Parts: sequence; C-alpha cells; structure tokens
Amino acid sequence: MHLLPLPARRLAAWCALVLLASGVGYVGIRLCSELRTAVTPVLLALLGTALLRPLYRRLVEVGVPRSVSAGLTCVAVVAVVGGAVYIVVAALIDSGDQIVAALRSAARSIAEHFGAAGTSLDDLASNAKELLTKFGGTAASNVISGVSVVGESIAMAVLALLLVFFFLRDSHRAVGALRSLAPRGTGDTLEAMARRAFRAVEGFMRGTTFIAFIDAVCITVGLLVLDVPGAVGLGALVFVGAYIPYLGAFLSGAVAVLVALADRGFVIALWALGVVLAVQVLEGHVLQPVIQSRTVQMHPAVVMVAITAGASVAGILGMLLAVPLTAAAFGVLHELRTRHSAPAEGSPNS
Repeated sequence: MHLLPLPARRLAAWCALVLLASGVGYVGIRLCSELRTAVTPVLLALLGTALLRPLYRRLVEVGVPRSVSAGLTCVAVVAVVGGAVYIVVAALIDSGDQIVAALRSAARSIAEHFGAAGTSLDDLASNAKELLTKFGGTAASNVISGVSVVGESIAMAVLALLLVFFFLRDSHRAVGALRSLAPRGTGDTLEAMARRAFRAVEGFMRGTTFIAFIDAVCITVGLLVLDVPGAVGLGALVFVGAYIPYLGAFLSGAVAVLVALADRGFVIALWALGVVLAVQVLEGHVLQPVIQSRTVQMHPAVVMVAITAGASVAGILGMLLAVPLTAAAFGVLHELRTRHSAPAEGSPNS
C-alpha cells in the first residue's frame, strides 16, 4: 500500500469509505422495507411529534398533566385530519361528474378547431366512463388484496397515533434513555446529534406547516372570489399536499383548476390557474427562502433529489419522509463537523 503515491492512497480510502457507507445504507433500507409495518409508524410518529410538540408544551406549561396533554393533542390531530379528509373527499365526489362533463365539452371544442386530432380527444372523453368501468372491474377482481392494504394502512395509522401519544408524554425521558444506550464516553455526542436531528425535523415540519397554511388560505380566498364550488375542500387539499414539496402543490393545484373548469367554465379555470401560479410564485420566491432558510438549510436541488430517491424507494410515503429525514441527516453531519472542527480551530497550532 505504501508503494502507491499519497493521492492514490487517499482516493482508495475515500472509495472504501463510500462503499462501506453505501453498503450500510443499502442494508438499512432493505431492513426498513422488510419491517415497513413497524418502521413506517415510528417515522410518521416522529414527524407528528415534531409538529405537535409546541402545542403539547403549551398545555403542560398551563398546568395540564402530561398524559392529558398528550391525549388532547392526539384528539386534536384526529379531528383536524379527519375533518380535512372529509372535506376534500366530499368536494371531489360532488365535482367528479362535472369534471368529466367539462373535459368532454373541452374535447368537442378542440375537435371543432383541430379536426381529426380533436376528434380523437372527443372519442377519448366520450369513452371515459367505459374505460373507468373496465378499470373498476379489474380493480374489483383484486378486492381481497385491496382490503388487506387498507387494513394494513389503518393499523399503521393507529399505531402511529399511539406512538405520538407516548413520544409526547415521555419526551422528558428521551435524553436519559438515549444516554443509557450510548457506548461509554459517547453520551454527550449522541445526545447532541439527536437534538440537532430532531430540531432539523421540527424546523422542517413547522416551516412547511406555516407555508402550507398560507398557501391554503390564499388559494381558498381566490377560489371563493371566483365562486368555485368546494373551495374550502380544495384549500384543505392544498394544505395536505404541501407536505410533499413541489409535486404536492402541483397536484393539488391541478385538481383546483379542474374543479373550476368543471363548474365555472374555461375562463374561470384560467383565472383559477392564475391564482394557483401566483401562490406558487409567492411560495417559491418569498415564503420558502424566508421561512425554510431559518429552519432547514437545504438547497432546492438537494430537496428534489431527496424526493426522487424517496419515491423510488417507498413511493408516496417515501416522498413524504424523504425531506425531513434528509434534513435530520444534514443536522447530524453539521453537528459532527462542528464538534470535530472546534478542537482544531482552538488548538495552539491553528
């Protein structure tokens, strides 16, 4: 090994480190995939704990017992999430037939102007119900598998909610439990890394929630002014979709435009599109730089790569978890870099 020049030895060391880290990461991802029914609720519970911890602390500070505070916080979450899901689903069900009718009308208009190309679109729109019926028949043949997936999802959601309760109630014991698991002499470092990672996740959840609230309010007000039906439900959909950066905002905005097209026509749909685009510009150029730069310092390119990687590993759930987990990893790396660089900067030779 000493026969190699120093740059080659350094390159070999870095390659070995990258291969080792990649192997550990791959094994970790495979284990999480095999144990997803247990790992997923834990990760979701950690996100929920990071988001709800301020409310829980406020209840404890006013004298409410810890168990009652955690229970009230979980009840509030169930009420808010259940209400939002009900509003969104009701709005989409009420507007579903109108959306299909509007698409058929738009296809006929295109057929009048573009001839054969538009006629193909008209045929596609006219056969939409037949295609959906065939798709529904195919899906019905897998009803047992579908029921299994739904049951598994409900079980994981219930487990995540219970874990949020325990994480909130017993959060004051977390440091002691972490130190008891740490090897000798590493308790301080492990505690600092855990605190930095949790602060990063907490900052991401707090900043994302604030941005989602502003987006939902702005789009809801715009849709109410345009007299689009289900504006409140569409605003709730925007709020939920904001937790998946970029893609969530695009999908929720597209649904809002389709509902406007279905009920109010092409012109109002264009105005709705303008409202959605204006809100997205406000988010991308004002809210994200001002709010998220103070909570999670990650470049947009890193966010997009993390979302893509999360989608390839675990689909929509991976997209939801990718950014906060990446933020936690960046927090840990920042803490390690700070701890290892501090002695060098304070040494007499520096």
